[in-house]
Amino acid sequence: MMGLIFAKLWSLFCNQEHKVIIVGLDNAGKTTILYQFLMNEVVHTSPTIGSNVEEIVVKNTHFLMWDIGGQESLRSSWNTYYSNTEFIILVVDSIDRERLAITKEELYRMLAHEDLRKAGVLIFANKQDMKGCMTAAEISKYLTLSSIKDHPWHIQSCCALTGEGLCQGLEWMTSRIGVR
Repeated sequence: MMGLIFAKLWSLFCNQEHKVIIVGLDNAGKTTILYQFLMNEVVHTSPTIGSNVEEIVVKNTHFLMWDIGGQESLRSSWNTYYSNTEFIILVVDSIDRERLAITKEELYRMLAHEDLRKAGVLIFANKQDMKGCMTAAEISKYLTLSSIKDHPWHIQSCCALTGEGLCQGLEWMTSRIGVR
């Protein structure tokens, strides 16, 4: 019992960092989401070449978030960021129906990677404010998320520009910490 209390206290004071990679195709809203987490404001971004990294603290939980460029030429280097990753945030542009197949391909390629075998997956269905966007349920069905059995996953509708839905996604991640 004493050990359990000590472990709980220890975890409160040891602000362990949890590595998160934010991936998705170019123009999905990854960097906008990262800076919305960080500053609660919209930052005008240009395409990310390489990566941006920021520490986001949610209820004493420290997430080290790596926002990785999504252009086609950069996707092959995503795996260099996989080591020690606890969560994958996949940002989907809910308007971009044409490229959803590429997103699906990239998702399953990541899930098959040895370094990500324990990673949780948070899918942000971004741009929900746009007319004619796909719902989170439609995206979930298209990506066949229900077939993912060996990774905890959650899909969350959001709008990176307003921040709507982002907190719910972070809450899901914090709820998964220490659950394996």
